[in-house]
Amino acid sequence: NKNGSILLTEDEVLHSTIECLTQHIPLETSGAFNSHELFQLLVRAACNCDSIENTAKGFKQSPCGKTIRYHFNKINDFSELESQLNTALLSQVLPRIRKGKLKLAIDLNLIPYYGQPSEEEKPYIYRSQAKQGTCSFYAYATLYVIKKGKRLTLAIKGVKPTDTSVAIITHLLDKIAPLNVNIKTLYLDRGFFSISVIRWLKALEIPFIIPAIRRGKKGGIKQFLQGRKSYTTSYTMRNNQGDSVEFDLWIICRYRKGKMNKRGIEYFPYVVFKPSVNLTSIHDDYRRRFGIESSYRIKNL
Repeated sequence: NKNGSILLTEDEVLHSTIECLTQHIPLETSGAFNSHELFQLLVRAACNCDSIENTAKGFKQSPCGKTIRYHFNKINDFSELESQLNTALLSQVLPRIRKGKLKLAIDLNLIPYYGQPSEEEKPYIYRSQAKQGTCSFYAYATLYVIKKGKRLTLAIKGVKPTDTSVAIITHLLDKIAPLNVNIKTLYLDRGFFSISVIRWLKALEIPFIIPAIRRGKKGGIKQFLQGRKSYTTSYTMRNNQGDSVEFDLWIICRYRKGKMNKRGIEYFPYVVFKPSVNLTSIHDDYRRRFGIESSYRIKNL
């Protein structure tokens, strides 16, 4: 275009995606169709938020939905599939993505699970706070790079109930080690707010921002949610096991101005370590990563 950037058409993006999947995820087929055609149906169904069966009806001489699922069910080694997907993701990283200090974000995405899990499913059922009528979920964590307002997934990890928050972050950062990424700021969602995560990231000297969770009726983080101006302070968090960690706490004050029929001051507390932003811009800077969670909501439509 006139700005000198390259524009990709929908067909080019589709072709590139299918080629990447075909190259990194082997799928044995037989008969009148091949893995390329199966991945094409799968990707089109995902893009249109449609079922495999309904998508297949739009193609002449396409295998039926039952046949398509039969072949994809051959992919039953979870660890191997995860490794293949991470290799595929890294294969798409452009050289310029690796340059300079990068903003990274890690999110935990929960997919509601209903019913009684089988013995094969039990190791992958993650328990969390009730959401959409269940406390059971399939869970996976993703690591994104944020550059010039764009987001690119670099790594993914299926989360098991036995995985700690520190283990999840360690695994994802290890997956992108070949890129030699220099982290400018690591943005974590509120689910990673814990003594172990904060202490571990500080020990590694990794700059980060995490929303602080307000627990209890008084004391804790809640005691700092006061005043009419944003400010910074320090806080020592402790648990019942005797562990503790001290960190910088930034309290952001925002006036609702009648938004959602609410008025008054709204407070946003953040745990901050070696920030690359100042007090006046940290809230807006962190909110930009919400585009990541928006993509999850679109995916689940």
